Amino acid sequence: MSLEVDSLRALAHPTRLRMLSLLTGAQLSATEVAAELGISQANASYHLRQLLAVGELVVAEERSIRGGVAKIYRYPHENPPRTTTDAAGHRIQAQVLADELLRRSAQRLPGHPGTLTDADLWVDPDVWAEILAGVGELSQRLHAAARPPRTAGTIRTSTTMPMFQMRVDQGPGA
Repeated sequence: MSLEVDSLRALAHPTRLRMLSLLTGAQLSATEVAAELGISQANASYHLRQLLAVGELVVAEERSIRGGVAKIYRYPHENPPRTTTDAAGHRIQAQVLADELLRRSAQRLPGHPGTLTDADLWVDPDVWAEILAGVGELSQRLHAAARPPRTAGTIRTSTTMPMFQMRVDQGPGA
């Protein structure tokens, strides 16, 4: 099985997607991840190992804790995100993101600003490339600005923005 397929399977679980978000702004142990997500330490360890195995997480350090060694994980957001060229893989990614967006939208804070863009447009290829690069830069800035949960002076935010080129259908009635 390819790393791409393994990675997609690893990301096709809502807990793992939440872990990646959590580990963008903080380096945490399985125990700390479990406490933040409200799951058991054993469950957190299992999911963290799955993400580590496909290269979605790295071990930032190891700490001696109560006679044992705890791995401290982080999400290496500075690496370009993995995407797939496989149509089935795109559908898996879209479904996982859609499910996560629904979960997060239930926690939206009323009365605070946000934005939404939904578009099926025809644009110049050079403009498209420029926009993709700009969004990639903004994504890196956002990830670099992430802080540990509940850090004083921070707000909790949600960002989901899949962008891709679409195939050209034959037209109406095709």
